[in-house]
Amino acid sequence: MEGTDIQAIVRQAVQEFVKDEKGKSEPAYKAELQEERKRREQLERRMNELVAENKRSRQAAEEAERSSSVRAELQRLGVAKIDLAFKAVQDDIVRTEDGRLVARAESGEMPVKEYLTNFVNENPEFLPARIAGGTGMTATLKAPVVGREAVSIDQIRPGMSAEQMQRVREEIVRVASKSLRGM
Repeated sequence: MEGTDIQAIVRQAVQEFVKDEKGKSEPAYKAELQEERKRREQLERRMNELVAENKRSRQAAEEAERSSSVRAELQRLGVAKIDLAFKAVQDDIVRTEDGRLVARAESGEMPVKEYLTNFVNENPEFLPARIAGGTGMTATLKAPVVGREAVSIDQIRPGMSAEQMQRVREEIVRVASKSLRGM
């Protein structure tokens, strides 16, 4: 026994034991690492989805804000057909990198208000009609001057003079216009 090195045998036995234990625990470590990798990849994927969704939401909000400010300016300019006018100008109005709304025209970039004012001036068909009516429109009767005698239903009869008939018509217009205004 003198020739055998007990320390070397013990060292070798301990090394074999450690190697066996390492071999047993390595699959558990590998499985745990795989699970952690899968979790990390899922979190990264979800984070990328949230970033993309946030980007889409911001773009939608910017588009809605751009649309509402252009529509409000068109309304302020007195445009009657706002949706139609908006469709005509929407592609020319963009947001700059610093967040301002500008219009890109042939002459270059210009403020939205100036561009829309020029557009409305060049396209008066978007404004309300200046003269109400058209072919076949009858003349409207004016309300009578205040201080005239009111007409009662008993005074309306067949064979009235033209002047009395006109007074009755004017009184009807006055009463009707009052009721339409909610007075």
